[in-house]
Amino acid sequence: MKTLSNDIVLRPRFQLELSDPKENVLQAFEHTKGENYRLKRIDDHIFIKFGEEKAHFWSPQLQLEINESDGGGSRLYGLFGPNPSLWTFFMFLHFGLATLFVIFGIWAYSNWSLEQSYGIQVAAMIFMVIMWFTLYLFGRMGKAKGKPQMQELYSFMKEVLKNGNQS
Repeated sequence: MKTLSNDIVLRPRFQLELSDPKENVLQAFEHTKGENYRLKRIDDHIFIKFGEEKAHFWSPQLQLEINESDGGGSRLYGLFGPNPSLWTFFMFLHFGLATLFVIFGIWAYSNWSLEQSYGIQVAAMIFMVIMWFTLYLFGRMGKAKGKPQMQELYSFMKEVLKNGNQS
């Protein structure tokens, strides 16, 4: 099995060349019933998530896009990512911290130019930087916790593709 060693990338990606036509691959996923997985098809996209009994806060999902390629085969693009609501929440926190950082920076500059005390604003800016690093570390810990499930999703996808070739 190919290992997924994207340590720096938050949302690892991969590509596979398949000999089957696009519609056969999509049908193989559509007719698969995984006990521990929830599959959803939207056009040429397949979303694979863990079922309620195996899912936890950091559980990843696998998004597949299947496109036609030359020669009658197809090309599969895979993208691992966190739960979309978790991803949105983390982005909201990052943008909120960035906004506060800018506000405190403007306030500190204003106080500095007016020759007033600006220590509290600088301390708040330093705190924002510490919070950014904390969020980054939480994201890395979550990715590490979800990595075994990423391998499980990848293995499940390969099994569906293998079984789809036999039918």
